[in-house]
Amino acid sequence: MSKFPMTVQGARALEEELKVLKAERPKISQAIAEARELGDLKENAEYHAAREQQGLAEARIRDIEAKLSNAHIIDVTSIPHTGKVIFGTTVDIANCETDETVTYQIVGDDEADIKAGKLSVSSPIARALVGKEEGDVVTVKTPSGVVEYEIVEVRHL
Repeated sequence: MSKFPMTVQGARALEEELKVLKAERPKISQAIAEARELGDLKENAEYHAAREQQGLAEARIRDIEAKLSNAHIIDVTSIPHTGKVIFGTTVDIANCETDETVTYQIVGDDEADIKAGKLSVSSPIARALVGKEEGDVVTVKTPSGVVEYEIVEVRHL
């Protein structure tokens, strides 16, 4: 099985979520036991809700454990700064046409959150940026047409 890149922060967030979910297991089991005592399980909404919650929690636990076991965790702060865009770097880019500047961090697919400025490494913009250096102009094909961006600054945060 191949490894997938993940930032240190992304791995920490998944580990924290896993810890919380595992701590919830006894509470969910207790809720199932209490609902079971209420009587007929066929018409017991509390029982079915607790079982569904348990199923969702267990599925998420398995999903997180699988992601962490297949993650190649990359600490960009330990990589020497060369001005080149690589996985994990934070990049300031300026739209060449409008001079609008945006900042993105190149992260793994599971960590991507465009509203938080985290751009998936497999997105068209990230694919165009990776391997380029500060001062380079990249062309990105977007649904609204071709856009040119200049790489203003690359940081290892």
